[in-house]
Amino acid sequence: MLLRRSKPVSIFVCGAQKGGTTSLFAHFRDHPDLSHPAVKELHFFDDDGRDWRNPDYRRLEAAFSRFDSDRPRYEMTPATAFWPGALERLARYNPQARLIFVLRDPLERAFSHWRMERARGAESLPFAEAIREGRRRIHEGPEALRRHSYVERGFYAAQAERALALFPHEQVLFLRSEDLAQDHRATLARIARFLGIAPFPDGPPRHEHRATIAAQAPTAADRQWIADCLRDDLPRLPAITGLDISCWPTLRQLAGAACLAGVNG
Repeated sequence: MLLRRSKPVSIFVCGAQKGGTTSLFAHFRDHPDLSHPAVKELHFFDDDGRDWRNPDYRRLEAAFSRFDSDRPRYEMTPATAFWPGALERLARYNPQARLIFVLRDPLERAFSHWRMERARGAESLPFAEAIREGRRRIHEGPEALRRHSYVERGFYAAQAERALALFPHEQVLFLRSEDLAQDHRATLARIARFLGIAPFPDGPPRHEHRATIAAQAPTAADRQWIADCLRDDLPRLPAITGLDISCWPTLRQLAGAACLAGVNG
């Protein structure tokens, strides 16, 4: 028997980590017609310690006010898109849920992720080593997977395919993080239409960032290494999501390498 306390959460911002979800959360909290969780990241569906054969959803729904009337509830845990089994658990919980993905260039995302882990004291390796060793370290356990998945979180096409295999396309919205950063009004208007809610209050852009550290930018070798890892994934993303990612440095890196190979061939 599935245990449920109250009405289900119906809106999930699933990723990507370091894609601007903290800023988006600030915008969501400004909307009077949305029911806000107690904290941004509830980490419910990416918690492997729960009994997923008989999950107690009351723990998820207890993060919301009992007096939120008919306002839709939303939750933002960026790991949901990436974490093994999380999207499947979410689909079982609420197959009518609406999902939002805010995606950022994989290299920029990985570098920001690494800077955050360094600031936390959870990463001792320089970026060049961390992105290479991370692919081995993620197999050391759940905590390593969560902290050192610098490259793995950037396999967006695979994540999008998994989401669309579980939810109808009309229930999933894909956005670019730069759109939220550069034109927040248009992006929020698109989100409001997707969710079927009133427009967001007109306010300034929100730039909420967690503490990071200053660091030397990735080298050309680092950029190429990440691009090579994503060679079979990233070029498929536009067809799956409808996003124009031609400006993303990682895709340009791949395109440049392909052109060079053609000339040399």
